[in-house]
Amino acid sequence: MKTLIAATALSLSAISASAMVNTSEINKYAPNVDISTLSQAELNTIVSLLHSADSASEKRAVIYSLAQ
Repeated sequence: MKTLIAATALSLSAISASAMVNTSEINKYAPNVDISTLSQAELNTIVSLLHSADSASEKRAVIYSLAQ
């Protein structure tokens, strides 16, 4: 039962994380990038990247790379 509850909570948090992707933050580094075709893993990578200490040029390069 505890495993079911933990799995449900984890899946709900993943869904809410993808729904909360701040497109304005992405557009700050890579304007006009279409993120609608990205997988959940790619979106998670971008969210982690946006909160990292990487430089703006590194963030831009990764976002454009994932979006192609």
